[in-house]
This record gives sequence, C-alpha cells and structure tokens, in this order.
Amino acid sequence: MKLSILDQAPISTGATPKEALTATIELAKVADKLGYTRYWVAEHHDLPGLASPAPDIILGIIGTQTDTIRIGSGAVLLPHYKAFNIAERYNMLATLFPGRVDLGIGRAPGGSAEATMALSDNFLEQVRKMPETLDDLLAFFHHSFQKEHMFSKIKPTPIPETSPVPWLLGTSEKSAILAAEKGIAYAFGDFMTDQDGPSIVKKYLKDSHAKQSLIAVSVICAETTEEAEKLALSSQLWKVQQAKGEGKSGVPSIKEAKAFDYSNEEKSMVQDIKKNIIIGNPSEVKHQLEELQDKYQTDEFMIVTITHSYEARRKSYELIAREFKLL
Repeated sequence: MKLSILDQAPISTGATPKEALTATIELAKVADKLGYTRYWVAEHHDLPGLASPAPDIILGIIGTQTDTIRIGSGAVLLPHYKAFNIAERYNMLATLFPGRVDLGIGRAPGGSAEATMALSDNFLEQVRKMPETLDDLLAFFHHSFQKEHMFSKIKPTPIPETSPVPWLLGTSEKSAILAAEKGIAYAFGDFMTDQDGPSIVKKYLKDSHAKQSLIAVSVICAETTEEAEKLALSSQLWKVQQAKGEGKSGVPSIKEAKAFDYSNEEKSMVQDIKKNIIIGNPSEVKHQLEELQDKYQTDEFMIVTITHSYEARRKSYELIAREFKLL
C-alpha cells in the first residue's frame, strides 16, 4: 500500500498563518524522509483557519527542500482560472522538479460566495464549462490542439521534459465519470462525503483507461487509542463550529474542546463526524486502512490529519509510516 499526505495548511488557535505555512513546509520535509509517495497542498479562499489559497507558491518552496516525494495540488479549483495560466504554473514546477509534479484538479468554489465572486465571473457557468476547460488544459500538456484551434500556436512555457500528471479530485459519481472520460487519474475524497465511495471508485476503475486512483481519508494516530481520541477532540469541535459558521480563529485546543458545552444536536454531529475519521493507535489505524483497501480495491491512500498541535500531527504521520514500514 502506498501512503500520501494531503495538507490543508490548518491554522491552530493561538498560531499565525505564517506558523501554519512553516509547519506545512516542515511536514513535507518529514514526509519526504519517511517514504510517503505524494505531498499535496489544498486550495481554499478566505476560509478562516486555512492558510493556503495558492498551492503552486508553497509547492515551489517545498520542492526545493525535498528530494524524491511527488508534490502537487489538492486541488487547483479550475473554474476560477484559464487553462493556459494553470498549465504555465505547473509546467514551471515540473521544469524545476522533474518527474515529481502532480496537478490535482477540482471544481468546488473553495470559499464563500463573496470570495468566489471576487475570484471569478459567473462561477456556475465556469463549472458548467469545466469539461471543456479540462480538455484545453490536457491539450496544453499533450501539445495536441488541432490546427484550427485558436490556442494551437501558443505554448505554456517552460515546457518540461516530463509534464505534470493530472488528477481529477471529487466526491461524486459525476467526477468519477469525468475522470474516466478524460482518461486521467482519480482521487476520491472519502473524508468529505457520505456517498458510497467504493462503488463510485469501482465505476471509475471499470470505465477508465488510466485506472489509477487514490482515496483521501482523515486519520489521527497516536501511541495509544486514548491519546488519539483526545487529539481528535480538536478537529471534531472545529467541524461543529464550522458547520455553524464559527471556528474562525482556527483549530481549537484540546483544552477548549474538553470545556465546550455541546448541545444534544452538536453531540449527534460529533458522532457523524467520527464516522469519517480513522482514530487509533498505529496497529488500529493500519487495520482500518487495510479494511478500506479491501472495499475500494485501490493501492494508495492520501491522509489528511488535523490536530491543534503541529507536533502531534507530525507524530501521527511518523507512527503511520513506521507501522507500514514505508522505508
């Protein structure tokens, strides 16, 4: 089984965005040494508690401080952009870091309606046109525009020896169908949805020529089950707060989570949240991932871990790497 990391650059209460981004860079260096396959950075806009609106910028820094791990976006929210601009940016990364760059692509707004309006005109129309934009993006990478195409004479320079590898990210059958139609790899966000993920991914694998998939899961690992459960209190409270339009100061501390007075409705929300998080000691985490592997029939999981302590997050990834003997 291959393991990778998805980093949303979370800001903890009491920390600054700079500290969150520094933690992202440091974690990428650790992941490189631990034997993780990929390190992807998410894109969000004006979402309190998340520090990365521009993955390509921080990937440029991560690339210079790592050696072998693949780096990529998780994901570029394509409806906000022109295909040529994204092709240029990721071609530049692929030129600097040959054979190491992934381009994860998504269609979500990644922020509020106001942020979406500030980023792009008529976002819903751009979502509708996304399959065409994706065609343009892939054509720029494959140099395959037909002669009559208006963009056939331009190139998204620099042109790397090895193009970025495109992945489509999604949480629905619609995204799986699109990835299969375009013949590109597919990343399914298990931690973001209650849909029947295994059937969606199996449909992609059945219909796609690429047949490369990974599953993004939320995991919190510690030396003991009790410690992992305690660490998970922070992210559980934060999700409850976000659902209520709160949590703007970032990931709460364990102390804050323990002191929080949950209503019955909020307690029910926590139980639902826990269904989408793997929490446990290293052997328990490994067992649950192996069970998911049987369900999904995939050989790669991408792990997102949210804790208040950046040290606890790093330790979680270290314990998992050691349990799976990644090196």
